[in-house]
Amino acid sequence: MGLVIADFEACYRFMRSRDPRYDGYFFVGVLSTGIYCRPSCPARLPKRRNIRLFQSAAAAQEAGLRACKRCDPDAAPGSPTWNRRADVAGRAFRLIAEGAVDRDGVPGLAGRLGYSERQLQRILTAEVGAGPVALARAQRAQAARLLIESTGIGFAEVAFAAGFGSVRQFNDTIKAVYGRTPTELRRRGRGRSGKASAGAIELRLACRQPFDGKSSIRFLALRAVPGVEEALDGHGYRRSLSLEHGGAIAELWPDGEAVRCRLRLDDLRDLTAAVARCRRLLDLDADPQAVSAQLGEDGCLGDLVRLRPGLRVPGCADGFELAIRAVLGQQVSVAAARTMAAKLVERHGEPLAEPVGTITHRFPSSAALAEIDPSSLPMPRGRARALRELARQVDRGELGLDVGADAGASVTGLLAVPGIGPWTASYVAMRALGDPDAYPLGDVGLRRALEGRGLSLDRVAEKRLAENWRPWRSYAVVHLWRSLDTEPLSAARS
Repeated sequence: MGLVIADFEACYRFMRSRDPRYDGYFFVGVLSTGIYCRPSCPARLPKRRNIRLFQSAAAAQEAGLRACKRCDPDAAPGSPTWNRRADVAGRAFRLIAEGAVDRDGVPGLAGRLGYSERQLQRILTAEVGAGPVALARAQRAQAARLLIESTGIGFAEVAFAAGFGSVRQFNDTIKAVYGRTPTELRRRGRGRSGKASAGAIELRLACRQPFDGKSSIRFLALRAVPGVEEALDGHGYRRSLSLEHGGAIAELWPDGEAVRCRLRLDDLRDLTAAVARCRRLLDLDADPQAVSAQLGEDGCLGDLVRLRPGLRVPGCADGFELAIRAVLGQQVSVAAARTMAAKLVERHGEPLAEPVGTITHRFPSSAALAEIDPSSLPMPRGRARALRELARQVDRGELGLDVGADAGASVTGLLAVPGIGPWTASYVAMRALGDPDAYPLGDVGLRRALEGRGLSLDRVAEKRLAENWRPWRSYAVVHLWRSLDTEPLSAARS
């Protein structure tokens, strides 16, 4: 039947309260009806003897269950467990979510992680309740559903774009997972999950509440690199993406309990990866309740956390891009780093065939920056050499900064690059590698924020203070940075 969650009583209480905060943490299989649901499903609570609990939708599907038609369990926010864990199961889960099995097969995924296929199968089955093939099948089904419900393209094209090997396989999988044919899903989906307009796919991305989307957009807008990113009317955000089969333009607007997402894709096969990157960019799968429960009781941070309980750690669209921008930002202001990044984009980025708004380029690739002349960069020579060496190592595959990277090895590799120190490595770990407990000790903004709270600390005392915020130091950092904004705390409270 697949792996079942051990603490049944706690999960049953969550189901009884129909608390949506636990959607995505686990899935509820109802043996008497043959379906699986979210914990918050509005349907009548099943009898205990008919319930099985699963750690992934794929595990429930492997057990022969289909998705509930009332609560759409596959549309729930992702589990913060698998999106944050740095072990091989977490890395594999994130790579599969970006389509690694469809591109490289299970042998390619296993090789990338440094394991045999059998070892990877055993690890994922033990940790997630399903192997890589089942997880990829569930991912394909979800991608297909999004395309069916949000576009009018033909089903053969949907099948190809979602990664299915044939239209027959596509039809069989959709029927088995959702209990409906593709035609029935399209009829049901009109006006629900999204729509297509002007060549774009519009979706609603679920997020765990509370969610302070305004602060996330503000953070990204203040650091937006001209030519690659831009703010939209003060409430939204637009940027270019570089994906496996081409490029894309993503537009995001926080909207109540979800995020409106508009994607313009060069190739529909990149839909799954684009959605995954947008979710990481806004940290939509985080567990704000767990963060607030600890940091909200802290004497230094408590009032900040209670003011913004849904504050997230902004991620990135590409780990290499974030690392380059971190190097550019060493010992300079945010505005100066933006200016240097814009010049880098203009000279070495890939121009778009058709600009969208002020977006004209994709960020330079590692291959392009690996050949750059350090003397051509408007920065200290040592930092320029560090930038080129970073690009060379990423381009040669010696340093991984994507979702499948071993975070510990990546931080060690960054620190081995001459010119990259602990601040840069911690900043990359925090925003690119998804480490919830990174802390860029020595950051000027953190020092100013702490001084603003009446704490004038040396580095040793600051490090000791930050120990109180484990394992959520990355979130503590964002709260302190946010406190530096011009909006006074007293005014925000009132």
